[in-house]
Amino acid sequence: METEIRLNRIDAVLEELDYPVTPPAVADACGDVVVRLAEGTVTVGDVVAESNAEEFDSSEDLEMEIMNLLPRDAVGEPFQSDGDA
Repeated sequence: METEIRLNRIDAVLEELDYPVTPPAVADACGDVVVRLAEGTVTVGDVVAESNAEEFDSSEDLEMEIMNLLPRDAVGEPFQSDGDA
């Protein structure tokens, strides 16, 4: 069953996994979850497939790896801030 979530909700999906977990296990468990980005969508499986990590010790580690692997414009325009005026 394919699920689509917003990027800021990915932690809820990742917290359901048992840790430590390997990238292939992440892909098996939630690889078909579609994440909506500022510009387009990706699946968790496609993102995790790019990882060089052997395993993730926590959902925070996995979320950080996913965020680091996303395209630069995944969360909006680079160098823009809601606080800048």
